[in-house]
Amino acid sequence: MLTINVAVLLAVIVVFRLRRRTEARSRLDERFTVVIVLALGVLIAPTSVGQGIMDFLGRLASGVTQVGR
Repeated sequence: MLTINVAVLLAVIVVFRLRRRTEARSRLDERFTVVIVLALGVLIAPTSVGQGIMDFLGRLASGVTQVGR
């Protein structure tokens, strides 16, 4: 039986959609890409990978704010 991880499938779709030239995109196409990216974020957020990304971004943001002081 073949199982497909939905998050991996969405990530592949996002990569292929973002590789297209910007001039070739319509507004509907851009909105569809945003919806796919948001869905991917919702699927990744509760996983350990999502938590690691969130931790990294939090450390990066606090480092940037400390440098700016």
